[in-house]
Amino acid sequence: MSFWYSFVWSSVGKKIITAITGLGLYVYLILHLAGNLTLFTRNPDIFNRYAHFLTGLGWLVMIIELGLLIFFLIHIIEGTLVYFGKLRARPNSYVKYESAGPPSHKTVSSTTMIWTGLVIGVFAVIHVITFKYGPAESAGYVTVVNGVHMRDLYRLVAEVFSNKWNVIWYVGAMIFLGYHLRHAFWSSFQSLGANNRVLTPIFYTAGVILAILLGLGFVALPVFIYFTGGVS
Repeated sequence: MSFWYSFVWSSVGKKIITAITGLGLYVYLILHLAGNLTLFTRNPDIFNRYAHFLTGLGWLVMIIELGLLIFFLIHIIEGTLVYFGKLRARPNSYVKYESAGPPSHKTVSSTTMIWTGLVIGVFAVIHVITFKYGPAESAGYVTVVNGVHMRDLYRLVAEVFSNKWNVIWYVGAMIFLGYHLRHAFWSSFQSLGANNRVLTPIFYTAGVILAILLGLGFVALPVFIYFTGGVS
């Protein structure tokens, strides 16, 4: 027990735990975006069937959601502890935040992780309240697909993103997410010890590409729905 306690509270332990939980959340974001891409079909039935399938998993989806929540909270706590640990080690912050240029990987993304993470945390809470706990069948958000009654989540998504301020907030938060992910991917592998002349450039490049793809994917969805109404 003393070993694990010492590990969790050590600087190395905090970085490793932050890396593992971060990569777990990274995988979730990829899967989440993949499912949400069904919105581009402009067919409410396809997206509603997808959402209904997930809720139909019952206890399994509850376990997954609980695991995500635990990962999310641990990531926030450990990441914050790492940040303040660095502040204590270097009380005088940089005068100006800018990319240091190669071979350094110091970028705007790396120096603003705590702030982009804060925005993402606030966004996540609002996002869950809006969609997962938003109006459902009891409020009239119900549809029938192939004879099956289910929640009309597509209608809620279309209504939310018909408001330009919701779209602006969502897009802004996703830009912050992209910046956060740009540094998060490669630095997670670095914290796990995969940092050498061969692997580091690969993970760094992959992190940039993934951050751009995920960021653009999440940004495109609300913009697409706002300008098309979402329905063909």
